[in-house]
Amino acid sequence: MRQTVRMPTFARVLHTVVAGALVVAAGHGVAGAAPSGSAEGPWAGGPEGVQAAGAALADGFTGTVVWGREAHTPVPIASIAKVMTAVVAIATGDLERPVTVPAEAGAYCAQHNGSTAGLTAGEVLTARQLLYALLLPSGCDAAYAIAESFGPGQAGFLGRMNDTARVMGLGATQFTDPSGLPNPTDDSTHSTPAALVALGVRAMALPAFREIVAARDHHVPADHDNREHHWETTNKLLHEYPGAIGLKTGNTNAAGHCLLFETVRAGIPLIGVVLHSSDTSSAVARDDATRILNWAYDPVLSALAPIGVR
Repeated sequence: MRQTVRMPTFARVLHTVVAGALVVAAGHGVAGAAPSGSAEGPWAGGPEGVQAAGAALADGFTGTVVWGREAHTPVPIASIAKVMTAVVAIATGDLERPVTVPAEAGAYCAQHNGSTAGLTAGEVLTARQLLYALLLPSGCDAAYAIAESFGPGQAGFLGRMNDTARVMGLGATQFTDPSGLPNPTDDSTHSTPAALVALGVRAMALPAFREIVAARDHHVPADHDNREHHWETTNKLLHEYPGAIGLKTGNTNAAGHCLLFETVRAGIPLIGVVLHSSDTSSAVARDDATRILNWAYDPVLSALAPIGVR
């Protein structure tokens, strides 16, 4: 049986936000639009039609989980693991470091059927450029190159990922691969919905990370040390949902299609995750995220519509 949790705090937090906005709006004649009803108010019942086996939505101000399904159950997380890979690399403060793509990176992707950013062995890119390759097209070759350079080596880098998870207090979280690939087993890299939204809040507090995951595409011109690259995001929510600003998709056979996402509407940031929305379609994960976000935002936006807030 799926465990679904609804937090009364959410209704209180959003009711307070709306009420504050409506106090300002009183002069426009819309003060009577404040939501009414039970403590849960218009958020009673939770979002409908969500297919994900695990999910969580958090208030982006505090990171407090406001709705969840199996929020504390550890499951495979696929390429959402690359968020931690990026966080560890950014924490070094050395994003202009030149990184040579190892010859082993291509074979690593092929062995585990991982997505690639089209990197070529021996070409040299900065760590910052590799983060775009990591987070937009979800390049496992970029993850391998980053880990090799910053670890130093894969084992060293994985140790840093797991140490960072412990420092952040991410319970039931383990990384055995910098890409989140099924290496050495399907579920050896795992986390929980609640831990992933906490990781997302930490990651989005980093300006470099926030800038990268908000990009729909990124171009690297050819230079004497590298080929030309043009990377596009796999995050369909960025193209299709108002206020979307990130973050990361994921997909393996064990994890299914997953999405860690953040949006800001009416000045309210929300961060959420859906895990194993579908075995076959990233669109289902996008639709799950949309349903959760609409459930949270629609009552607020309806209340603020008279003053033109979106």
